[in-house]
Amino acid sequence: MFSPENRFRDYLKKKGLKFTPERRLILKKVFSLHGHFDADKIYDEMHKKNRKLSRATIYRTFPLLVESNLVKETLRCQKRANYEPVFGYSHHDHLICINCGRVIEFRNDLIEHLQEKVCKKYRFEPLEHRLGIKGYCQKCAGKRQRR
Repeated sequence: MFSPENRFRDYLKKKGLKFTPERRLILKKVFSLHGHFDADKIYDEMHKKNRKLSRATIYRTFPLLVESNLVKETLRCQKRANYEPVFGYSHHDHLICINCGRVIEFRNDLIEHLQEKVCKKYRFEPLEHRLGIKGYCQKCAGKRQRR
């Protein structure tokens, strides 16, 4: 079975890069979270377990994870790039609260169908799409209305 580790190792080899123990630890942490994260969250999680990884190593590894199609950058919110694993996960879109940073994942077949229809109309070959709607979650919207 092809695993994230095998894919990453193969990708790095093709690029002439090494699959270092540090990259392996970062990859394992990313896929252990099963959700959205940023580089600082990975750094904090690693240091909770006394892993001596530099923030720079983590930041340099993220583009490699994205290029290898293991992870993708979701929409930026609160001036931070958030990521999520995509290897082994089905496509979905996001609602992102600009106040608390909560990310709600959803899938809507009508939206998917409409995108296919638009691409067909314009004879456009899609490779990927990202839909993210920024606003306020129910909790934060309620707080705003009480002010």
